[in-house]
Amino acid sequence: MRLAPAAELLPLPERGRRFKAARTVRLSDVDRRAAVRFDAIARFLQDVATDDADDCGLNNSFGWVVRRTMVEIVQPARLRERLSLTTFCTGTGRSWAERRTTITGDRGAAVEAVSLWVQVDLSTGRPAALGDNFHEIYGEVAGERQVSTRLSLPGPLAGVSRRPWSVRRVDLDPFDHVNNAVHWAALEEIVGLPGSDRRGRAETEFSTPIDLDTAVELHIAELADRSDLWLVADGTVHTTIRWTPAHAA
Repeated sequence: MRLAPAAELLPLPERGRRFKAARTVRLSDVDRRAAVRFDAIARFLQDVATDDADDCGLNNSFGWVVRRTMVEIVQPARLRERLSLTTFCTGTGRSWAERRTTITGDRGAAVEAVSLWVQVDLSTGRPAALGDNFHEIYGEVAGERQVSTRLSLPGPLAGVSRRPWSVRRVDLDPFDHVNNAVHWAALEEIVGLPGSDRRGRAETEFSTPIDLDTAVELHIAELADRSDLWLVADGTVHTTIRWTPAHAA
């Protein structure tokens, strides 16, 4: 049986490929309180994954789309903080792989993340099987751990607040879909409010791509111990986000 995807923060492996990179938190990455936003974290995760693939000569290094990501913020990163990112593979499937990333900062930032990425054919956009090249590079660190692509977060609740969610041309990637990092900006409607605390766990699942012509609504349910958000168009859920603050975990 394959394990649920991107649901477990496994520790750093003792052997096998690990890739390290550094980033500095810039003005475009932070909110009004100079704390790193979730969409910026998503870009960091995307960039270090691509850097790893390029560094090791992986075929099709840009041909990956995100299925699910979980991010746990122990201590938020701040403006001008120097970040160290360590990433490694923690599981595979036919056309997908799970990737863990640890982020630490020289001012105390501590962020843990895990994502499930699906490899796609750049010419067709359809899933493409992992090849020998991938397994030669990541096989030792991934081991025999098999993960699935199944999603687990629930659909929208009745009676939630709704508001339009704009799709801009600048949000599109080379697949003509809204980039995964842009979806994370929806969470800023909750954690970006004055008085909110960024420490906690966020989970995002990407069900259906969003393109430029999609008329999207953001649905928000603020519950006792968490907040659930959905990007919805014509009754179809494209993205689901769950935010569980540290004090409620």
